[in-house]
Amino acid sequence: MVKFKENYYSNIRMEKIYSTKITYINGKLQEKRIRKEKGAFLSVYDGGKWYYSSVTNIDGIQEELEKLYDIAEENTHIYENEIVKRFEVNKGNYLKYNEKSIENIGIEKKDNLLKKFIDILKESKYLKNWQGVYVDNRTEKNILSSKGADVTFDMERCGVSFTLTFADGDNTFQDKFQIGKEYFSDIEKSIDEMREYIKTCERFLLNSKPVRPGKYTVILSPQAAGVFAHESFGHKSEADFMVGDETMIKEWAIGSTVGSEILSIAETGTIGGSGFVPFDDDGTKARENYLIKDGKLAGRLHSAKTAASLNEEVTGNSRALNFEYEPMVRMTNTYILPGESTLEELVKGVKEGFLIYSIRHGSGMSTFTIAPSISYKIENGEIKEPVKISVISGTVFEALKNIDGLSDKLEILSFVTGGCGKMDQWPLPVGFGGPYVRVLNMNVQ
Repeated sequence: MVKFKENYYSNIRMEKIYSTKITYINGKLQEKRIRKEKGAFLSVYDGGKWYYSSVTNIDGIQEELEKLYDIAEENTHIYENEIVKRFEVNKGNYLKYNEKSIENIGIEKKDNLLKKFIDILKESKYLKNWQGVYVDNRTEKNILSSKGADVTFDMERCGVSFTLTFADGDNTFQDKFQIGKEYFSDIEKSIDEMREYIKTCERFLLNSKPVRPGKYTVILSPQAAGVFAHESFGHKSEADFMVGDETMIKEWAIGSTVGSEILSIAETGTIGGSGFVPFDDDGTKARENYLIKDGKLAGRLHSAKTAASLNEEVTGNSRALNFEYEPMVRMTNTYILPGESTLEELVKGVKEGFLIYSIRHGSGMSTFTIAPSISYKIENGEIKEPVKISVISGTVFEALKNIDGLSDKLEILSFVTGGCGKMDQWPLPVGFGGPYVRVLNMNVQ
């Protein structure tokens, strides 16, 4: 039982982490292991400074906490502090996965599942090299605070990821297939999806042509739209970038027009998958936050610290990579809300342009770049042959204002490898997505 000392704000985040990783390269087993960790991150705040410690010995938490109290200064008014006021006092057990947890599934069953996906690779005569990985992670957290918080919850994700290299003579093409799920039983349902994706890659290898550079109308797939929302706008919405920057605060005034009136971007940890964060590492309960609503700036992402600095409310976005790290403002699930058109209707409205089907990566804040993997030419309202596009780019605000169509179905993607990077905390699991998004006048190269 932890005993908190009066006249300080204290927070303890205890974590139990379970993970599995199985790797094959071109049919040969490279790695097959289960890893278990336990630890805690301790915080003490005296109203002036924060004092932190991380321990792997759970039994030593009280002793370590006392060391932090010894170097902090007593403050009889600590609970009148604007940061401390914003820490929520949530209580209860919110364990979600229980008997369906990936921790209850044997490693051989996970290996056999991965092998079912590997068997599909034998069907392609153009596939020359590949790496396949099964990955899962379960993290159980217990957050305690001197204000009375005592909340326990868990987060899980699992799935497979394949890096694929195809070749036809000297012509080569590399792509990636990844399936991330909340429950192990859902992974196998994607086997046929992988088979179809390999056929798509083969058609791209054999038939794709170089693109003619220029400015075009582009339709972004849910994957590409999600990366755009995350990289180009989500990071700009993380409030720690604004603290102390008066120019940026004025530019980002709530209510200002930042995009097309049909555009809304939301962010929440309530959606299952790699971005599921029911409580953040401040102990704040997840909620839906609008970053843009009907084209206007509607909010930003906060921890208790940044919310106090900007005199705003917490949003549930204080996150750390694990118990070794201090939390900072990070995204969970970031996505563009759907509209009213079908994909077919979006395509019919394009005389000359491109459909970005899948991407390799994306980056940027004020300006952005997205490197497509598989793309298709659109001509006179019809999807035509595959094309090779190196990059699409532009300025964020121009692109947001040039969005003129949204499909009517939302897709949130979940991932089991990679993640979001910020400072030295990488890779943090996140989710993103959207509908199909049509954007005018994008630079295509």
